[in-house]
Amino acid sequence: MKMDFTVSSGACRGACRCHSKPVSGEQRSIDSYRWTVAYVRGEVFGNVIGSSRFTNTCLEEVFIFSKSSIGKIAPLASLLVSTSQFKVCQERRIGKLMFHMNGGSKLDVLKKLEKKNSSSKPIGILSTMAGIPVDVRDTTTLNNDALVSNEYFLDDVMHTVAERIPERVVHAKGTGAFGYFEVTHDVSEYTKADVFNGVGKKTPVAVRFSTALGNKGGNDIAREIKGFTIKFYTNEGNLDFLGLNVPVYLYSDPNIFTQFVHAFRRNPRTNLFDNTSRWDLIILRPILLNALFWLFSDYGSPNGYRKMDGFPLHTYELNNKHGDRYYAKFSFRTEQGLENLTTAEAATISGQDLDYATRDLYNNIALKNYPSWRIEMDVMTSHDITNVDFNPFDVTKLWKNGTYHTVQIGRLVLDRNPDNFFEAVELSAYNPGSLVPGINSPPDTMFKSRRLFYRDAQNYRLGINHNRINVNVPKYLKTYNRDGVAPVDDNMKDAPNYYPNSFNGPVPVVNEARPKARMIVFESNAVDLEPTSNFYKYILNDEGKKQRFIDNIVLSLVNVVPEIREKALKLLTLVDLELGIRVRAGVTAARARVRDESLVTIHH
Repeated sequence: MKMDFTVSSGACRGACRCHSKPVSGEQRSIDSYRWTVAYVRGEVFGNVIGSSRFTNTCLEEVFIFSKSSIGKIAPLASLLVSTSQFKVCQERRIGKLMFHMNGGSKLDVLKKLEKKNSSSKPIGILSTMAGIPVDVRDTTTLNNDALVSNEYFLDDVMHTVAERIPERVVHAKGTGAFGYFEVTHDVSEYTKADVFNGVGKKTPVAVRFSTALGNKGGNDIAREIKGFTIKFYTNEGNLDFLGLNVPVYLYSDPNIFTQFVHAFRRNPRTNLFDNTSRWDLIILRPILLNALFWLFSDYGSPNGYRKMDGFPLHTYELNNKHGDRYYAKFSFRTEQGLENLTTAEAATISGQDLDYATRDLYNNIALKNYPSWRIEMDVMTSHDITNVDFNPFDVTKLWKNGTYHTVQIGRLVLDRNPDNFFEAVELSAYNPGSLVPGINSPPDTMFKSRRLFYRDAQNYRLGINHNRINVNVPKYLKTYNRDGVAPVDDNMKDAPNYYPNSFNGPVPVVNEARPKARMIVFESNAVDLEPTSNFYKYILNDEGKKQRFIDNIVLSLVNVVPEIREKALKLLTLVDLELGIRVRAGVTAARARVRDESLVTIHH
């Protein structure tokens, strides 16, 4: 059977016969099929064979349809219309076909294209969500009954309206990367954790950076606390550290969480960020002030994610292979050099690029300028930690100098950007309760609550099987948990779904080095302003740092209603007399420059 060519314009896209007529001239025999060239480069070619105008023309797009069964995509990847006049630039794989050209040898198109697909585009044939090849005529919904019969169209529309998952309540906007952790020092004296033992050992990691309070489309370098979370894919399971770019947390009572998030996010009436609400809560819960002092300082606006430190905050209990216990605070120290932005610098950058930190991280990794951090831990013995004059498990305070010693562990290096942001970053789930043997749960109330509500948030946002999503899957996973919303992987196949059992289900291990004693910490809700005062006196160790700090506090107080502003100034005076006087003077001067009160103050 002979082949009959019909060349159509791009407007038809193979769905009609307008502007088309049979091509005269040489015809090619391809087994027993009759085919039609439906679309060639978006032009009306008409009679092209034998025309000198099209000699050596490159057919960039060739779609083939069965003439004997219109609408059925033929399993053909490329077509050489005339070996003397035309050549195909891009081959469209539509399945498997063995065919003859000019009566020559058989060509295996499938194998030919599989070899090219790894490096060339397009990567294959468009399909529906059910894997069925999409006819080019189904890519338009005009002049057909697509609303009820076009599976490609229905796939697209119904998936689009359902493709968003719940936004994180906090740390909504973020970015991430992959890399490795390498052990550089022997710490076997302190912990038996496999990930930290064996100098030279490398462990793959995933890291997510984020802004704490902004919405998903917010500003990377707005003055707010930044998140720094790490997932180590260890041989003993996933180890997750959830930290911030400052070494203290906001509160030690988990009940403050909801109140803090509500006050520091948008006002429910105006939908605006409201400094009056923020300072009102600070006054009534002054424990917040210590961490917020870090936020008002230069540390509150790091120059991108690469140039900030990370602190997992909690005091972790460690044990070595002999069962000896130690207590440690981990730190991730940037090797790019700690660098912060002033308020003016951050404002200038924000006016040009809200994604500044995200872009900086991505571009540097793409350019092979891999960011790295030095990982270390501050350590106390089990004897030391029971004999200090402060609560070493209080996440709102620093350890006092002279009560601990610092031990180097290794380096964290990020050397790979995600191939797909949603799959690698949005679907990632970090759980503070994911700890490996040798690193045990902190005893403080904040940690106990975090391991509960982080898990609950992930179940809501990603589903009960979130640990089976690719980015969260550990190296080894055997469990009796089955079913639920996908993914379920192999769902443990036919193994028993209950424990204990007399058959072939997974069995637990005995960790003889795990500490048998448990520390109980009695915490106080008394307000202690000493750490806040020390921050102003000693950490802000030069006049420039202090003045920028005061300017930022003043900026936050200018548009606060008078009664709340006055209470805030009194609280700052209790922290430090000089600080209170200087902030009051700054607010008075700034208020004098306000010409239109309605432009700066939200009236409650």
